[in-house]
Amino acid sequence: MKVKIVGTNETIEVAHNETLYGILKRYHKNDYFNYLGVKVNNKLKGLCSRDFRENDSIEFIDITNHDGHRIYVRTLSLIYVKACKDVYNDIDVSINHSLNKGLYTELQYKHLVSKRHLSIIKEKMQEIIAAQKPITTNFLSVDRASDIFSAQGMMDKVEMLKYWNKDSIRVYELDGYYDTFYGYLAPNTGFINKFDLRLFYPGIILNFPTRESNFELPEYIEQKKLSKVFKEAEDWGEIMDVAYVGALNKKIVNGTISDMIRVNEALHEKKIAYIADEITNDKNIKIVLIAGPSSSGKTTFAQRLSIQLRVNGKKTYAVSLDDYFVDRHLTPKDENGDYDFETIEALDLELFNEQLLDLVAGEEVQIPVYNFKKGRREYIREPVRLTKDHIIIIEGIHGLNDDLTKNIPQINKFKIYISALTQLNIDRHNRISTSDLRLLRRIVRDNTHRGNNALKTMELWDNVVKGTEKYIFPFQENADAIFNSALVYELCVLKKYAEPIIMEIDENSVFYSERQRLLKFLSYFLPIEDESAIPNTSILREFIGGSCFE
Repeated sequence: MKVKIVGTNETIEVAHNETLYGILKRYHKNDYFNYLGVKVNNKLKGLCSRDFRENDSIEFIDITNHDGHRIYVRTLSLIYVKACKDVYNDIDVSINHSLNKGLYTELQYKHLVSKRHLSIIKEKMQEIIAAQKPITTNFLSVDRASDIFSAQGMMDKVEMLKYWNKDSIRVYELDGYYDTFYGYLAPNTGFINKFDLRLFYPGIILNFPTRESNFELPEYIEQKKLSKVFKEAEDWGEIMDVAYVGALNKKIVNGTISDMIRVNEALHEKKIAYIADEITNDKNIKIVLIAGPSSSGKTTFAQRLSIQLRVNGKKTYAVSLDDYFVDRHLTPKDENGDYDFETIEALDLELFNEQLLDLVAGEEVQIPVYNFKKGRREYIREPVRLTKDHIIIIEGIHGLNDDLTKNIPQINKFKIYISALTQLNIDRHNRISTSDLRLLRRIVRDNTHRGNNALKTMELWDNVVKGTEKYIFPFQENADAIFNSALVYELCVLKKYAEPIIMEIDENSVFYSERQRLLKFLSYFLPIEDESAIPNTSILREFIGGSCFE
């Protein structure tokens, strides 16, 4: 039987019962450890699979591929959990969220977090990696998997399996320890070659190679403000009694989800009111800058913040950065020769700062309108003059970068970072990526409000993420306040909107593996059919429709 190797003109002979791992080791015999997974006709497969046919196209993927990178991080996570359990007698480990260029994790007993304990865990991980221990893939019945996880004290997984919609589940085994991971793992521990551990009390940061660091270990950057927001998210999860998907699904089944929605929305409103109070209490603040990644809910947040400021006796005036683009022929170009509207140099910063200073000073200003068809600014608005009670609200990608408002004194500015930092995880060892949550929001919004299909959204998404990494993430810690726009229940709502849109992606598409990944992810959630408890002021309404701010 013959298969084609993607990226070459080669067709190679393979045996009918050969695994993809066997083919990899023959074809890349000197560097096979660099490859973490495989795509067969655009469909992602684990290396242990034998699922291929005559004339199939096979592409081996490494860490530079999004799916390959996920396999690397999952495999490293399994090794980390196993090492902790080996050295500390089956201690519980939780992988909570992304932080400080890695994953923030906690051990059951926080007193074990010290340099000495860190060194012991790291040494054990290196030992497991050096031994190239096999990671076995098993498909077990739900009952059998539940029994195993119950025996291992993993009740979060037992709860999740109560609502699993299939008869069996993929379970990985490493040296007698069983676990589930949302996606494929490498066939043995030897495929991991770079990692680090750092103390971040009361937990440990698990570092791994990242795209931003050219797939080397990244420079360690401590994010204290972001850490506090994640801690707040954990506190909110405790208030709502939801930390993992199983507990959320249970609330849907027992009919208490509407009450939880109301509590979650009230927590949002209370936080927005607190930020508005902080702004109001400082008489020097005249300008509020709001920045965050795509699909964070910036538009709805800005409207709700404006209402709370008005409740406090303030007046608000919104200024759009889009109206300060330079004329088209002056717009910088990217490495591909295309106009780069994301860079801060695409804005007329001198005019922007001049007009802000005039507005703050109470002078009459004529704000421009940018004509995107003509590629230039036009002055067709009536001039405006603000009072001393006005707060100027500016929403845009560069809001946290002080170069945007370089002529405005720091004392007059209040910067807000907004992102969907979900407090929910699938279980202790499978976190929910904030990027995945935002992608699903955008898929639904683009389809609902812009008529774009999922394929179009995915084609644009990689550049959106790159822009976020370049223009927003480096400035997160500059924020005076951080607002977490995630709603613990929202994936159960987004599920029914997103699934049919994602399913339209054809199996011949380069995004087919992403289609399968997202559908698998959504399969963990039960749907919320009744949306009546979701208020029309909710950030979620910005994506599914029905917002009073539209």
